[in-house]
Amino acid sequence: MIPRSAHLRTRALAHLLTTALTLAAALVVGTAVAAAPTAASAADPAVAAPTTGCGKNPTLANGTNTISSNGVNRSFVLRFPANYNNSTPYRLISAFHWRGGTMYDVASGGTSGAPWAYYGMQEQSNGTAILVSPQGFGNGWANNNGEDIAFVDTMVNRIQSDMCVDSAQLFAMGFSYGGGMSYAIACGRANVFRAVVVYSGAQLSGCAGGGAQPIGYFGIHGISDNVLGIGLGRSLRDTFVRTNGCTAQSPREPSPGSRTHVTTVYTGCRSGYPVQWAAFDGGHMPGPVDGCGCEDGVRTWTKGEAWRFIAQFGSPSEPPPTKENVMVVGGQSGRCLDVPGSSTANGTRLQLWDCHGGTNQRWTYTANGQLTVFGGKCLDAGNQGTANGTAVIVWDCNGQSNQRWNLNAGGTITGVQSGLCLDATGQGTTNGTQLQLWACSNGANQQWSTRG
Repeated sequence: MIPRSAHLRTRALAHLLTTALTLAAALVVGTAVAAAPTAASAADPAVAAPTTGCGKNPTLANGTNTISSNGVNRSFVLRFPANYNNSTPYRLISAFHWRGGTMYDVASGGTSGAPWAYYGMQEQSNGTAILVSPQGFGNGWANNNGEDIAFVDTMVNRIQSDMCVDSAQLFAMGFSYGGGMSYAIACGRANVFRAVVVYSGAQLSGCAGGGAQPIGYFGIHGISDNVLGIGLGRSLRDTFVRTNGCTAQSPREPSPGSRTHVTTVYTGCRSGYPVQWAAFDGGHMPGPVDGCGCEDGVRTWTKGEAWRFIAQFGSPSEPPPTKENVMVVGGQSGRCLDVPGSSTANGTRLQLWDCHGGTNQRWTYTANGQLTVFGGKCLDAGNQGTANGTAVIVWDCNGQSNQRWNLNAGGTITGVQSGLCLDATGQGTTNGTQLQLWACSNGANQQWSTRG
């Protein structure tokens, strides 16, 4: 069970009314925004700029902190790595709570605990990021007269002046009202923040600046959301499809009852400003789990995909995670992911075979999530398939989302486009067993490891 405020279940109608009024107000009058942080890089977010806090011993608490913003006390929970080094610039990830939630709900992970703290970023970042969870007025983010944006500006400046932050690596994320706040940051602080992740959001906190500047954008939304309908999430996404110069499309979304998700990576976007969209079969929640129609911060796919989206921007102090020239070994079979006959023909279906370390079993996992073999061939979901039984093949690398994969901490390998697991057909363990995509089940035939 994920910590979500009770209003999501008991006050859905009230929330919908509040949402409608807020949306109308935002469209009519907009929201004023205060000046951006002076310590952050404002010209080119791809250029690293260590902040003035580098080299200092932090005075902020690893926990609850209170600062003054526009003469009002505001609070946030800060977490920095156990091995924090004041000479290493870190990513800064701001995680915003939902309506009725608190900064403590986000920072603790609620009933899911540490694996879901800061929407899973504490686990996923593994000591490479400073995490902060701010507290909204009235447990929300109305951002009246830009007061919440001003608070974020003050908070970011305070952290950057006290700790070693890579100012080209600032990110915001949030669920529901927190998603609306993250969208407001995308609209008005694209010269400060590198990218945002919006879970089940809508324009609730304004969009001062109109989203006119490009920023990395990842939207995640349930097709059956009855609090903030998926159409609201699509509208936010399309703002940055246009601003980032991406090729317009209508991304495929899962059908009701499929209990899965589909992730689309837009093409044609301005270099360095990707747009990504994940639709899932479910309602108003930030941590859905494929295959069960439930939510769980320990098992959700969203945290892995959100982290990979953030990590793709890289950092001068933290190179993107890669694996070079490794064998991919089945946990059940002990056999290797193998290209039959060392074929380089497009469409060759992959199989299990005794591990021998030949070039047809040597894979490189790249920073953008591809698994490559023979230098220019990629692990590929055949015909861009997203259904159970889709053949796993090799194909010329083309950067499409059916060639992007997540190597998950639990040992599964999931397709970014389909959300399905790399699976040994029929739980086979013999030489020649073919590989396919299948709904993730935690079965041993879906467990993989890498070997040098």
